[in-house]
Amino acid sequence: MDVNPIPAGKLPVELLTRLLATLGPASAEVRLGPAVGEDACAIEVAGGTLIAATDPITLTTSDLGRYAVIVNANDVAVSGVRPRWFLAAVLLPPGATEHLVEQLFATMREALVEVGATLVGGHTEVTSAVNQPVIVGQMLGLAEDGRFVRTAGAAPGDIIVQVGSVPIEGAAVLAAEAADRLTALPPEVVAAARRALRDPGISVVDAAVAAHGLGATAMHDPTEGGLASGLHELALAAGVGIRVNRASVRWFEPGLAVCRALGADPWATLASGSLLATFPPATIADTQEKLSTFGRPVAVIGVTEAGVGVRDTTDAAIAWPERDEIARLLRS
Repeated sequence: MDVNPIPAGKLPVELLTRLLATLGPASAEVRLGPAVGEDACAIEVAGGTLIAATDPITLTTSDLGRYAVIVNANDVAVSGVRPRWFLAAVLLPPGATEHLVEQLFATMREALVEVGATLVGGHTEVTSAVNQPVIVGQMLGLAEDGRFVRTAGAAPGDIIVQVGSVPIEGAAVLAAEAADRLTALPPEVVAAARRALRDPGISVVDAAVAAHGLGATAMHDPTEGGLASGLHELALAAGVGIRVNRASVRWFEPGLAVCRALGADPWATLASGSLLATFPPATIADTQEKLSTFGRPVAVIGVTEAGVGVRDTTDAAIAWPERDEIARLLRS
């Protein structure tokens, strides 16, 4: 009998892959179903292709409503489709106040306006099953022409572009949840990390939709497990290897400072706010120029190749993190 507990964070890839394999074939209207590395599903409907994604917010309670909206909006947007409709299951611990609920909905409303989506349903409940507020969000979008991008769409030889720096989300979460362990850092660095949720922000919606129009062959939203996990998920989904130039990766300096202060690996720290997209080599110069208009750093950080896994230019392996550094730091 297996008695080994699963660590906090995403399920181990091998376990999830095995579970998904037991589901059997999907119905004919499902154009993209569940798979490791895919951010959303795609379902054929009368008006086009419905893109749907769901993600819970569990690693922080600060600005919870905003995280729930934008993280789920990003997952739809990396299909190349604008997010339009949002549902939220809001679970509150005993003792939750009306003021807390009002704050959650206020931050949800603010973020919905920013991404251009509407709250259309959900559920709210106070329950002893949670010891902190949790929001499980679901975002929907519609590709009226039926076109969308898969994480699995990358082919050997495609160029990997990073839009936005990392770890923005990790910086904001750690500055909020581990502030008492950051007193050795300059106050202005901690303040920059804390406001990272809004400046530079974690939405990649506009950049992802633009990348689709520029001919992206694959896109992925690196989140839990950081940039390293995001690259591995892209590689696994597409059945390719990835060669990364470490020196080209764009880093969010306050996030790096927070990670150093806490002994966290920035490669494995929550990375919402960055987009990974692959393009054919012939289009890359024009693509970089156009994506740079969104006010985020844009860099070519690698190339896809035949093979498996993620390696750097010295042929050293970049490990797939077992769990996100925030889960390790805050729940150890």
